[in-house]
Amino acid sequence: MHSKIVRLKQSFLRSEYQCAGKWNIPIVKSQPLCNDVKLIACSDTKSQETKYRDCGVHFFVDDYRFEHIYDHPEKTLARYSLYKFLLTPDYSLYADMPLWRQLENVAKNRWCGAYWQAQGLTVYPTVSWGLAISYEFCFDGIEQNSVVAVGMIGCKKDRLNFMRGYDAMLEKLSPSAIICFGTPFKEMRGNIISVDYLASRKVVR
Repeated sequence: MHSKIVRLKQSFLRSEYQCAGKWNIPIVKSQPLCNDVKLIACSDTKSQETKYRDCGVHFFVDDYRFEHIYDHPEKTLARYSLYKFLLTPDYSLYADMPLWRQLENVAKNRWCGAYWQAQGLTVYPTVSWGLAISYEFCFDGIEQNSVVAVGMIGCKKDRLNFMRGYDAMLEKLSPSAIICFGTPFKEMRGNIISVDYLASRKVVR
């Protein structure tokens, strides 16, 4: 019983990394940009990778495909460590989602990044946002001038709110580079590195 209690405490006490902001969200530290950015979906990774080790892993897929990562990060560590870098998990921040859920998803995103960096992996934070009220926390845990990632899936349906959040991100973080998964809007500013969605899924398993 004692060992079970210890394991439960370890799963809930997640304050072992440096935190920042009003909500004490874990920090994903800034790391240099890798050369030749290519991406593979987390759902396309495998435990004995040989062909796509020069790719970074993205999580711009349905949440259910990676929900387990926060709860049991050690189970996928060996597989993800085979790849060139990782983007932090893109837990959803829907505009109509309760704010406490949005805050929780931002914290889970950053915690996973801090965990992977502590294991010696190269990690770039994925940034997402909801409505303007989410700006209070959705950029926390990311250092100034970091390389960050954004996803364009579904953004065309609400271009105005996407651009408002994107511009707020630029003002808050001044990212050194933005890995853009999908085709960027013409009005998006910054050092944008566009990665084609279809190219990232051209993986034969």
